Amino acid sequence: MLEKILCVDDDPITLMLCRKVIERASLAKEILVSNNGEEAFQYFKELAEKHKTNTSFTYPRLVFLDLNMPIMNGWEFLEIYTNNGYPNIFKEAKIIVLSSTIDPKDVEQTKSYSVVIDFLSKPITKDMLEKLKQTFF
Repeated sequence: MLEKILCVDDDPITLMLCRKVIERASLAKEILVSNNGEEAFQYFKELAEKHKTNTSFTYPRLVFLDLNMPIMNGWEFLEIYTNNGYPNIFKEAKIIVLSSTIDPKDVEQTKSYSVVIDFLSKPITKDMLEKLKQTFF
């Protein structure tokens, strides 16, 4: 079981479903949510500041990230997250894109980010999480 998971999506129903499915799959002790990429980035930015003074802190080891959101979309989040060196600070954090897009170019583009371990289509299901547990954890 992971200590923390972060779900990033602008749709409250998707966030609620994400939380419920993760709870039922017993995948994490704590499930955090962000309504857009900017909120998620600010969260990691604050954690990075804590990291400077305290090396023993917990952070989400898994992030479910939507691509299409207002304010800051998933692509923008991935760019800022990687360009600020956060994969070096949060070495064990991995991102799974969870999107309703059906564009094969989006799937291919996510492969250019080393922190992205998978691309899943919405909605998230318990079967998806069980497969993830067997594959990655």
